[in-house]
Order: sequence, then C-alpha cells, then structure tokens
Amino acid sequence: MNNDQTLQVSNFIRNIVKRDLESGRYTRIVTRFPPEPNGHLHIGHAKSICLNFGIAAEFGGTTNLRFDDTNPLKESEDYAQAIMNDVRWLGFEWNELHHASDYFQPLYEYALHLVRNGKAYVDSQDAEAMRSSRGTLKDPGTNSPYRDRTVEENLDLFERMKNGEFADGEHVLRARIDMASANMNLRDPAIYRIRKVAHHRTADQWNIYPMYDWAHGISDAIEGITHSLCTLEFEDHRPLYDWFLDNIPVACHPQQIEFARGNLDFTVMSKRRLRQLVEEGHVSGWDDPRMPTLAGLRRRGYTPGSIRRFWREAGVSKAESIIPMGVLENSIRNDLNENAPRVMAVLDPVKVVLTNYPAGESEILEAPSHPQKPEMGCRSVPLGREIWIERGDFMEDPPRKFFRLRPGGEVRLRNAFIVKCTGFSKDSEGNITEIQCEYDPESRSGLPGASRKVKGTIHWVCVDNGVSAEIRLYDRLFSVANPLADKQRDFLEFLNPDSLRVITSAVVEPAVAQGQPGDFFQFERVGYFSVDPDSSDSVRPVLNRTVSLRDSWAKMNR
Repeated sequence: MNNDQTLQVSNFIRNIVKRDLESGRYTRIVTRFPPEPNGHLHIGHAKSICLNFGIAAEFGGTTNLRFDDTNPLKESEDYAQAIMNDVRWLGFEWNELHHASDYFQPLYEYALHLVRNGKAYVDSQDAEAMRSSRGTLKDPGTNSPYRDRTVEENLDLFERMKNGEFADGEHVLRARIDMASANMNLRDPAIYRIRKVAHHRTADQWNIYPMYDWAHGISDAIEGITHSLCTLEFEDHRPLYDWFLDNIPVACHPQQIEFARGNLDFTVMSKRRLRQLVEEGHVSGWDDPRMPTLAGLRRRGYTPGSIRRFWREAGVSKAESIIPMGVLENSIRNDLNENAPRVMAVLDPVKVVLTNYPAGESEILEAPSHPQKPEMGCRSVPLGREIWIERGDFMEDPPRKFFRLRPGGEVRLRNAFIVKCTGFSKDSEGNITEIQCEYDPESRSGLPGASRKVKGTIHWVCVDNGVSAEIRLYDRLFSVANPLADKQRDFLEFLNPDSLRVITSAVVEPAVAQGQPGDFFQFERVGYFSVDPDSSDSVRPVLNRTVSLRDSWAKMNR
C-alpha cells in the first residue's frame, strides 16, 4: 500500500463508511475492485482503484481484486495479468484474488433457488421479441407468453440449458419481478444466457453464463463485501442488486454506493473504442503513450504518485464532469519538477564553434542534478571547442526582446560561461550551418566573473561527447475536447494528426544514454522525458516526452 494518503479527504462515501463504523453497522470494512478482463485499465479505472483501496486502508479494512469474467467471448488471461500489473504499479496490493468464475456453481444454485420459489422462469422468446416486450420509459412492458411456466418445467429447461441441449439464444433464464415497473431494470431481467464458448478458466464446463447484474451482487455477498462502490451508471441497477440479494439465502447484504466516474477531455474512455483504436492500427498498442490506459501513461512517463494525487485532488462526488487534460498534466509536471534529474538535450541542433577555446582540448563540468535538491548530487557534463545548440536559439535578424544568441550578442551557456557571437555560415539555401563564438573565461560558473549578467541563458551539448537520440513528441490523441459529442460523425475523424512527431536528429548528454526504461529526466528548457522500452533494442536511446514544461494548450484556448 502506498503511503500518500490516497483519497483520504472528505467525501460522501468516506462519510458513509465512517458513520457505518461508528454506528456499529460494520466492525470491519471490505471493498473490492471488480474489472472485467476484456482490455487494459485506463485512467478512469484508477479513480475506482484509489477509492476502493484508499477507503478500506484508511479505516483498517481490506480490498479484494475480483475479475468479472462472465463473458468468455471477450476475456483472456493476458488481460487479467495486465490488470494485476497495473494495480500493483499504482501502489496497491489486494487482500484476496477472486474471479466471478469461482462462483459459477453457487450462482447456478442460487438461480435454482429463485426458480423453485417461482421467482425465475425460462423464456423462449427470441431477442427481438424480448426487446419489444420490455416497453419504454413511458409505457409498461408486457409479460412473456412463457412467464407462467410451471416450476417443474422451468427446472427441467434450465438444467437442459446447462447441459448444452439448446443453441445459443434459444432460451434465457429471467427473474420474475414486475414488467410494469418504472425502473426498466426490474422488468424481468435476464439472469442466464446460453453461450457455448470455452471460458479461459473453466474451459468447456459451462454452457450457460450468468449476466453481470446477477453475478455482481452475489459475488459481493459471498466475499463479505461491506461497501460495493460503483460508478453512476449502476445507480438505476441498485434496486435490482438489492432484489436479488433479498430473494436468495446469502449471509450478508452489501451496500451499493454510486459515484461519478472519472472523465478526461481530448480522449475516449470506452474500452470498446480503445480496443478499436488498437485493432485498427490508429495507435501502436494498448501501451501507446497517447492512450489513456495505465500502460500507456506508464510508458509515457507518468508516475503512480502523480495519478494517485490527481484523483485525490479531483475528489469524489455524484456530479458528472469532464476534467481538463491539463489538470492531469499539471499533476505529473509537479511530480517530475520535484523528482526528475536535470540534463541537457538539443532537439534541433546547429553547431557552435568556440573559436578561442583551445583546439583538441576538453573538460568536464560538474552540474547539479537538481537545483533545489543538493542531495541528488552532480553530474559530469563534457565541454569542448564545438557544441550543439538549438537552431531556434539563434537568429540572424531577431525581433525586439529576443534574448538568445544573435550576431554580436551574448548569452550564457547553461552551467558554463558567457559566449559572444562573432560570425556564422550558411548553405546555398540560406540555412545556418555553423555559428562562431568567443567565450569569456572569466565568466565561468564558480568564478567571480560569473556574476556578470546577460539576459539569455541557453542549453547545449558537447559535439564530441553528445549521444544521438530518438525523441518522440506526444500530444493529445484527439484534436477536439469531446470526440464523441457529434453523433453524426465517427470519433475517428477527430484524431489529431500531430499527436506524434518523431525527431531523429536530437543529441543528449551522456548521462541520458545511461538511463533505463522508465527513468525520467527534465530536459532543461524543453520538457520532461522518459526512457522508452524501445531503447533496449536500439543503438541509441529512445525518449518519450511525458509533458512540456508549461501547458501550451491552456495558452491556445484562452
């Protein structure tokens, strides 16, 4: 369990749990995180993870991880393993690991209990007839012609469904509740459907599989869950959750509480749409750094602490909202500002020759790894006669208030000394190919002359010791805040064509080349970057931009 007081701030769920303990309703809190193993977790799931684990831990309780694996058509063990990795990466450890498939036998026996008590029946209508008979929000539904089958007939048909005697869709088991209910979830919902598909855990043992609403509440009860925390779309399902548990002999009746899910702009949070992005090749995979998946955020360079802090500060409520992406980016920006070692990298290099620096000589400068954290020590930065600077840090004919390098102008080289431009060269197309400068040895950092002021400071990398690197500049995956707002257009039409730009000409300090996948750095004056796993198979380091130093989108949208 992490120690950052995850979500231990006042919210209505925390207040409910606190009252339940104080009143004696519960003596111990047990929560659960119940994902379906049909895809990778995304940033929205992290809210539920932080809430369930955080609430239980705060009050001395425990949290189970339970896989809702009731739909074998879409689920796999690979997804389950990825989910476990994500939960642990976020900093949490479950008390018990369960699967809904662990309970297939008791779920079946509880269904038999309903049938024997006249509260469930086998319906033989086709799917279209069942849909049309449910009615609308204004009109009541109509009873199935099979609703009054005898208990004996229902028991026989249900057993034969289990034994595989019928085709998919030929029958379903439905609860007998109220086809005139104002809550459509209570209009004789399906409990079991026939699905002759092998399950990744139970193989061919079952020909019928429970519906989510049936499996969810009973699994909670079997595990002794006290507070079943769900997102708001399950609020209308709560009467059904309670009806099921009230009509079967379970030892406990968990309390379902709903909260608003976590939504971000400039992305999509539907696993179906995320899967479409992956399967159609719009992204490189579930861990593409542009994806809102935890795997994608991890590869991009987000830290577990930044995500926990993001959801802690976002809070928990019943009000649906869309959080600006900039809020999440500020969370990682603040984290990396505190923890990322500083290095220099030049993304668009142009050569500078220090004409009065001794030819053939070089030196090693000691530069702080973090200006506010001396305990992080220093790094060795090579310096020689030739260096790289950013092409944009020099202008032949600059505008006013351009405080970088210009003909006859001076700037300070970061951690080194002041240089003055004495000349430059161009190619036949007018592009700057080389800049000539003289350095002031008395202005070297650490000497009395270092106090001499100039208005600009630029970063640089030594030509002889710089390491070639591939830099991947990631931006928002979509070009509009809500890609799903226009119902007449495919959300894929709003993909941002500039969401990835690859730079192959970059040069970085030697210290960067020593980084391992997942290590992060602040490229001074540029942004925060993380070493990509592709570095392991590359002759040069590959780095992903996690986030820029400032929120450029906020400025664009003012």
